[in-house]
Amino acid sequence: MISDRQNRYNRARAVNYAKTYALSPNPSFKYFKIYENLGGDCTNFISQCLLAGDAPMTYGTEHAWWYNKAGTYNTNDDSWSVPWAVAHSLYWTLKVNNEANANAVKGVEVSSVAMLELGDIIFFEDENGVIFHSTIVTGFSPTSTLVSHHTYDALDVPYTRSWRAKRYHYLKIRI
Repeated sequence: MISDRQNRYNRARAVNYAKTYALSPNPSFKYFKIYENLGGDCTNFISQCLLAGDAPMTYGTEHAWWYNKAGTYNTNDDSWSVPWAVAHSLYWTLKVNNEANANAVKGVEVSSVAMLELGDIIFFEDENGVIFHSTIVTGFSPTSTLVSHHTYDALDVPYTRSWRAKRYHYLKIRI
């Protein structure tokens, strides 16, 4: 595993962004409202945090990860890649990028939440094996790892109280 000295991911900036926009979404990006049971803004928010932590957008690759502002006053005109906004797609993109050692944001899956640091990502899997939610580690309490996320908007909540999940996937982020 890569040491943190070699990692260009700026955890402090990613966490600062998360804490700034967890409860009041950044108006410069589209906000995905909750739609039935089909999702909301969680992964869009996590992607914004990764970008704030100096993760480079990647275009034209099989596992592209990007957000383009249309330059209008309406974020509905913006465009984005599927992994930018869909939890299971971001999860697999981070893992594939890691396996290929791509020049992109990567995620190393670890076996325990205790191995995570500020700025790492926790993905939530349902009883059908579908990864449906993503959060960013923004703090620690004596009894829990704290996360922030959208879909519902939350700041520094214990990850086990965020959404009900059958399984958690803990990813250490690196660039």
